[in-house]
Amino acid sequence: MSYVNADDVLPEHLVKEIQRYIDGQLIYISRKDENSKSWGEKSGIRDKMAERNREIVELYYSGETVANLCDLFFLSEKRIRGIIRKYETSTQEENGGFKDE
Repeated sequence: MSYVNADDVLPEHLVKEIQRYIDGQLIYISRKDENSKSWGEKSGIRDKMAERNREIVELYYSGETVANLCDLFFLSEKRIRGIIRKYETSTQEENGGFKDE
């Protein structure tokens, strides 16, 4: 995010009105709701983490132990188990409450 001088982008009367409330201070103006991006969208980290999590689940169901997954992905056992549990929960919801085995 970069800063823009209000004098360069806003009409003079609006700058004067804003100065009544915050003279000489920095102000953050958020994006409009329809233009905002959720966490990780811009950088692509959200997609990378989803791919990593899919890989963890695939390795787990192919027989890899949780301990080995911890070492492989540098994550705690609690986090690995949470990723697997989240996958199982979403699978149950997709299958009408029954885990596909």
